[in-house]
Amino acid sequence: MDPTLKLSFLLLLLGFAYVLVNASPLKNDYGHCEGVVRRWAFSSLEQEVKDDKHTLRDLLFFLHIPRTGGRTYFHCFLRKLYYSSLECPRSYDKLRFDPRKKQCRLLVTHDDYSMMSKLPTERTSVVTILRNPVDRVFSSYEFSVEVAARFLVHPNLTSATQMARRMRSKTKGVSTLDIWPWKYLVPWMREDLFARREDRKLSGTFEVQSDDPYNMEEVVMPLLEYINHPIAQDIVHNGATFQVAGLTNNSYQADSHEVRHCVQKYKNLGDHVLQVAKKRLDDMLYVGLTEEHRESATMFANVVGSQVISQLRGSNSSGESNAASSKSEQSYPLSDSKPNNDDLQNSTPDGKESEIASTETGGAVKENMTVGDLMGAYGECISSLRKAQTRRRISSLKRIAPANFTKEARLQVSEVVLEQIKQLNHLDLELYKYAKDIFAKQHKHTLQTFGSSDRWERMLQSSYGTGITFWKVVAVGVTLVLILSAFFVFANARRRTSKIKL
Repeated sequence: MDPTLKLSFLLLLLGFAYVLVNASPLKNDYGHCEGVVRRWAFSSLEQEVKDDKHTLRDLLFFLHIPRTGGRTYFHCFLRKLYYSSLECPRSYDKLRFDPRKKQCRLLVTHDDYSMMSKLPTERTSVVTILRNPVDRVFSSYEFSVEVAARFLVHPNLTSATQMARRMRSKTKGVSTLDIWPWKYLVPWMREDLFARREDRKLSGTFEVQSDDPYNMEEVVMPLLEYINHPIAQDIVHNGATFQVAGLTNNSYQADSHEVRHCVQKYKNLGDHVLQVAKKRLDDMLYVGLTEEHRESATMFANVVGSQVISQLRGSNSSGESNAASSKSEQSYPLSDSKPNNDDLQNSTPDGKESEIASTETGGAVKENMTVGDLMGAYGECISSLRKAQTRRRISSLKRIAPANFTKEARLQVSEVVLEQIKQLNHLDLELYKYAKDIFAKQHKHTLQTFGSSDRWERMLQSSYGTGITFWKVVAVGVTLVLILSAFFVFANARRRTSKIKL
């Protein structure tokens, strides 16, 4: 063979071999990922389905997806239904615990579905709430900034970090910095806020070029930068799907991190995770929607609350739960009836405790409590809770003025950013659509149970009616007093005028 031809042929072979060697890792990596995800999905879908998902089991597991309103349900529903003796140790926002407490009936946590591996599956009912994914991303961003801004009372990041460490060592409560996902998101945002404040001081420039709070880079990390950061990519985006599937970076499953990273790397593999998440929603006792707040709350009271009342009443009368029975006329102690009150979570930036009265956020129900009573108590509680949260938010955001996050400001965010959020949360968007279908079916089933839509509407009104009726009575009373006062003043003036004329 001609030496030139021989050399050309050899070079061609070498080039072909090079392509194979360099292409194979990508191909093999995808094949490996596909196998990992498929095996995980198959084993997850293979798990046994409960006979009757509409029946409350012995243990209620509230899978709290961040920024969906779950904290309101905890304080205004669950702590009015369950005595402290029935609450699993550190069940709210406390991670990595062993729920082996006797008579443990309630578990509320930001842990993902993999927590079920530590629970008696056949005796556990799961409930959760989902939110529009775009709104949840906005809320996650805003809350990260809000909590991080509380630290700006300190002169520098070192001082803030040291103070946070001291507070956490002294308090028995649970800090925001202990809670997933805020234990990752808040320190990241805190460091960023201090860096931007320092840059403004060094440059001597305190003017803000933009009037868009989501794009004030001189003061706070822009929303666009936030959603494209690796931390947000791993924790925030598609967070609801990964949490329901049990695949967060806080998961108890050994293979969860590899599965999650494979899905994040190869978008088409996400469908396997989505199917698992949908099945788990199907198997839940209750699925609520943040956007359908009144309907969701009413349904929760009737689907979950009524069964808890019946269950606890039955166990107390049969002597099954002596601890709960002995506390039948007790409420939560003051320390338990409030959200945890450390400086990092529920205190105002000046260190004052948030004003949430124990009568509004705590106090377990009596054995003769009805669903209507529960809804009335919920209406009063949520009003107080929201006021306290608003005060805390306003106080915190003052430290990053003029940035001020509002619903109106959200409407000004560009379509480009909104579209990017949707693309980054494609799994959550699909899961949310599915949750809405489940919610509609639940609503229909509950209406059939009630027997009439009129009764359902009365229940809807009762959730807010107590507070509204009270203020209406006050307003009418004040108006009558003013009218009567004006009448007497006018009458006296007429009388005096008559005497003068005489």
